[in-house]
Amino acid sequence: MSSSPDPRTDGERLVATQRRAWISLVLTGLIIGTAFIAVYVGLQRSPEPSHLPIAVVGEQLATSAHTGFGEAVAVTQVASVDDGAALVRDGDAVAVLGATSPTTLTLDYAGASGFSESGTARQLVAGLAGRAGATVQENDIVPLASYDSRGLSAFYVVFGVTLSSFVLAQGLTAATAKVRLRLRLYAMGGFAVAIGVIAATVAGPIYGSLTAPFPLLALSLILLSAASAFTTKALGAWLGPAGIALAVLTLTTIGNATSGATIGVDLLPDWAQAISAKLPPGAAVRAVNNFGYFNGSHTLVPLTVLATWFLAGLGFVLLRQQTAQRRTLSGKAGR
Repeated sequence: MSSSPDPRTDGERLVATQRRAWISLVLTGLIIGTAFIAVYVGLQRSPEPSHLPIAVVGEQLATSAHTGFGEAVAVTQVASVDDGAALVRDGDAVAVLGATSPTTLTLDYAGASGFSESGTARQLVAGLAGRAGATVQENDIVPLASYDSRGLSAFYVVFGVTLSSFVLAQGLTAATAKVRLRLRLYAMGGFAVAIGVIAATVAGPIYGSLTAPFPLLALSLILLSAASAFTTKALGAWLGPAGIALAVLTLTTIGNATSGATIGVDLLPDWAQAISAKLPPGAAVRAVNNFGYFNGSHTLVPLTVLATWFLAGLGFVLLRQQTAQRRTLSGKAGR
C-alpha cells in the first residue's frame, strides 16, 4: 500500500523545515543555559565536606578527631607532625593536626588545596578546639602562588583551553563538506599544541599564576585541548547537533563545574566526586596543581585520563569516516 502524497507545497515544506531548525536551536540553547546555571549555582549553594583528608598526630588526638569530625573528615593517624606534613606536601592530606600541649593544637595546612578545602579544615579544627577549650596555631606549609591569591587560576586556564578547543572542533564539524578529514585532524592537533604552549606561557612565566614546571604545564594543557577537541569532533560526527550539545554539557559545563578548582572535590556531592577526576577538566586541574604544588605526585592518572579521552575521540572520528566510506561503496555497488 503506497503512502499518500504530501499535500503541502514546496514553500510550505521549506517553512516547516526552517521552523523545526530554529525551534531545535532555541531548545538546545535553553537546555544548555539551564544546565550551566543549575550545575554551577547548585554546587555553590551549601557545600558540605565528605571525608576531607586530615592527618592527625597520635592515637589519642586521632580518636578525638574521628569522634568530633564524624564523616566530614577522613582521619589518618600519623606518628609525628613531620610525617603528616609529608602527606600534606604530596597532596594526600589537606592538613596535619597535632598538639603541643593539652590546651594548644597545631594545624599545618595546604592553602594550595584551595580556599574551600583548606578553609573547611581550619573551620573544623577551630570548632574541635573550641569544644575542648583549646587554641589553634596555624601554618600554611603549601601556600598558593603569590599571583594566584584566590586559587582560581587553574580553573580559568582549564576553562579557557577547554572552551577554545570545543569552539574549534564545533567549527570544523560544521565545515566537514569544505575541509578534508586529514586537514581537520591536523588543525585540531596543531591547535592543541599552540593553545597549550600559549596558555602555559601566559599563566606560568608571564603572570606567575601557575607554578608547575613549564614543560609539564604545557603538556597537561596540550592533552586537555586534544581531549576536548577530539571528543567534541567524535560526538558531532556520530550524533550531529545533539553530539555538540552533549559535548557542551559534558566538557564545558559539568566537567569544569566538578573539576575541583572552584569547590574542593571533598566538598562536592557524591555524584560530582564520582565523575570529577574522570572528565578532562577535572583531570587537567589535578595535573596542573599536582605538578605545581604537590611534588608532581599522583599525576600519572590524570595524564592517562586526558590521553584516553584524546585517543578515544580520535578513534571514533576515524571509525565514523570508515563507516561512511563503506556505506558509500556499498551504495555504488548496489546500483
